[in-house]
Amino acid sequence: MKSRLIAALALLILAGCRPEVGYREPTSPAAGKQLSGSATVFAAASLTESFQEIGDLFRDENPSAGLVFNFGPSSGLATQIEEQGGADVFASADQANMKKVTDRNLIDGKPEVFVRNRLQIIVGPGNPKGIETLADLAGPDLKVVLAAPGVPVGRYAREALTKAGVTVNPVSEAVDVKGVVGPVTLGEADAGIVYATDVEAAGGKAEGVDIPEESNVTAEYPIGLVKGARNAAVGKAFIDLVLSGEGRKVLTDHGFIAP
Repeated sequence: MKSRLIAALALLILAGCRPEVGYREPTSPAAGKQLSGSATVFAAASLTESFQEIGDLFRDENPSAGLVFNFGPSSGLATQIEEQGGADVFASADQANMKKVTDRNLIDGKPEVFVRNRLQIIVGPGNPKGIETLADLAGPDLKVVLAAPGVPVGRYAREALTKAGVTVNPVSEAVDVKGVVGPVTLGEADAGIVYATDVEAAGGKAEGVDIPEESNVTAEYPIGLVKGARNAAVGKAFIDLVLSGEGRKVLTDHGFIAP
């Protein structure tokens, strides 16, 4: 009896010493029903590279299931879900566009913030115009591209400029963050304001200039399963993978900030 009691106490101590796990374990076929069919994921354009990599992991773990990505501006994706549907999962680059969808009761449960992001000034390799601050973007001879104000990164950029007391007249307004990155990497524009992760994704085609904390903006990315999803099982499994330690490692490797 005494030995049984000691063994039980040892198990309790081990359980108590187990570290807190701040993420979900990824869903795997071995852990339950084999997943099949495909789910459509509507995701902010800034998630393109990281979600494609997580998608590869998902397919490795679920060979009978598939994912179809639709990347774009969160505002446009939210409108598409409201008016046309077609999404199983929605990952937004801001809370405002996720709220548009939740206010219409189109998300199953409560969306979860899975990652955060910060802004940087994007410039060409070697920073040929010598841009060091947001104030430099107001130079009259500088070609600056911003995302449209209705797009999350466009709104964030204007918030940062307002905090810094700077007025910028962009030569064009892009439909999403990739539309800002493109002209800078092609040498068609001198600078823009994007997420730090998009500078990272541009590789050697661009450089980033840090924006001071007092002028910067933190973007929160929520994710949720769309109500009435055509393939809820696959959609939920993808969300679980994004929220898992494995998924978050991919995201932080791409420069995102863990929530």
